[in-house]
Amino acid sequence: MTDDRVALIEAFQKADDGNFLRSLAETVLQILMEADVDGLIGAGRYERSGERSTYRNGYRERSLDTRLGSLNLKIPKLRTGSYFPGFLEPRKTVEKALVAVIQEAWIAGGA
Repeated sequence: MTDDRVALIEAFQKADDGNFLRSLAETVLQILMEADVDGLIGAGRYERSGERSTYRNGYRERSLDTRLGSLNLKIPKLRTGSYFPGFLEPRKTVEKALVAVIQEAWIAGGA
């Protein structure tokens, strides 16, 4: 959790006026992917755990085009199995997926 806060603070400090939202979106999506992989593996990065199912094996670069511009993401790779983030569904535009997630969060928060 502390690492996530540090990453967001660094994103705020590094982003200039023109790329602030794009930089923030990249950072948030990267944090989401890391948390998702941690849950899938059963252990955090550099963490030893008996419940660990596999290990990380680097990243693969992927460019994501949005209204904010092109986002450069690093998708985590696994030694066994595979990981593909749910918000990068191949047949669904990212912005539609993002709007759906925000709508669900709004409805769940208001209930």
